[in-house]
Amino acid sequence: MTYPITNIALIVAALGSGLLAGVYFAFSTFIMQAFGRLTVDQGIAAMQSINTTIVRSPFIVLFLLTAALSLFIAVMAILYWRGGTSMLMLAGAALYLVASLLSTMIFNVPLNDALDKVDGRAAEAAQFWSTYLTDWTRWNHVRTLASLLAACAFVRALF
Repeated sequence: MTYPITNIALIVAALGSGLLAGVYFAFSTFIMQAFGRLTVDQGIAAMQSINTTIVRSPFIVLFLLTAALSLFIAVMAILYWRGGTSMLMLAGAALYLVASLLSTMIFNVPLNDALDKVDGRAAEAAQFWSTYLTDWTRWNHVRTLASLLAACAFVRALF
């Protein structure tokens, strides 16, 4: 039995995951590289500005809404088991909740918090910035792939 609310959740979660994958993809493929080409103080200032702005933007609403919908989808998949469809629902939810949401909270956010305390003109800023760019981007690749695969799983579960 298909429940319309589950289908709506799958559609919105697929769109949310896909949009987030696009944002992450942009950061992974050119934004962080562009920041790395700036002077250390300019790159740090640019990323600090993004980190301040993003938590007050529609991005955070989409990020948290997709997480809530993923949780709902996982519960519906378990409560109303439909074989392969439920497996796809669970896979999409797990990819988003674990590899995207949790990796963000465990890796990217602490890196951003540490960056917020850095003075881009300080002597140790260059070493920190180099490490930050590498580590932050590595975990952003994980978020990109996880969000894209979650979107694919959610779409596939609809069919």
